[in-house]
Amino acid sequence: MEDRKKKQIPLRLSAKLYDAIAAWAEDDFRSVNGQIEYLLTECVKQRKKNGKYVPENLDEPFEIDIK
Repeated sequence: MEDRKKKQIPLRLSAKLYDAIAAWAEDDFRSVNGQIEYLLTECVKQRKKNGKYVPENLDEPFEIDIK
């Protein structure tokens, strides 16, 4: 039988990334936790569709331009 209980995991985010996700969550009427779960779910769905879910250069440092 599948375990349907949600798992808790620690997650570290930069302040800028957290603020961007929080703003997006507010726009979508979700909690930050709900927004992160939504984003991860969409990423997994995309991976199942085409086998790719991230760009090839994911490990390269990037700057989040949030104004």
